[in-house]
Amino acid sequence: MIITLLTDFGDFYPGVMKGVILKINPKAIVVDISHSVEPQNVFQGAFLLYNAYKFFPNAVHIAVVDPGVGSERKALAFECRNHIFIAPDNGIAYPSAREDGIERIWVINENKTSEVTGVLSSTFHGRDVFAPAGAYASIGLLKEVAEPYEGDIAKLELFDYVVEGNLIRCRIVFIDRFGNAVTNLKAEYVKGRYVVFEGVKIPIVRCYEDVKKGEPLALIGSFGTLELSIREGSFAEEFGVKSNDFVELEQL
Repeated sequence: MIITLLTDFGDFYPGVMKGVILKINPKAIVVDISHSVEPQNVFQGAFLLYNAYKFFPNAVHIAVVDPGVGSERKALAFECRNHIFIAPDNGIAYPSAREDGIERIWVINENKTSEVTGVLSSTFHGRDVFAPAGAYASIGLLKEVAEPYEGDIAKLELFDYVVEGNLIRCRIVFIDRFGNAVTNLKAEYVKGRYVVFEGVKIPIVRCYEDVKKGEPLALIGSFGTLELSIREGSFAEEFGVKSNDFVELEQL
């Protein structure tokens, strides 16, 4: 079965998680979605997971962006119609699980999962909790390390924008490597020919080549949300924006 990984860990820690997974399920196909989520940016991690999971056949998705590691926060497994999501109880998996259709929620027993690694670190639950739980889930044995849970869970709303007439307040979810500012504003709310940002009138176009090199543009990106860009340049550098910024736009 496919097991995906999404973390803010960088390049070393995910390799250790893969070792734990393969110890339990040597036949697992482990796929990296990303390990470059900005540190502790749960919202960004949730957005990336939400836009990635649906392109996989039935899979187990382990998402670990976990500022509360070592605290009393729960470790959860969401058993859904087509996928299983393994994550800390901070909302990172909730939008994806809700969309896929939650059938059962499990709380993971950290003492049982850590029997695989022989240690329960207070700083690396990716290795000692989430990787073992995901591996057990991939072979149909989640119940060996978890039990059904019906209590409260953290919920996160990805599309927390406000649209009032021609005025929009939306969030920059992340800046990609090209300097594009990817927002959470859905395409259905983009109706004008231009957006005005910080006094600059920006055309809404279909692709980058619709404007001249160095000019700003807005378009609907591959995630189906509004992106602010500069052709062959960096919108983020030019306008001084960063992830988690809320921006105000006017549509014309």
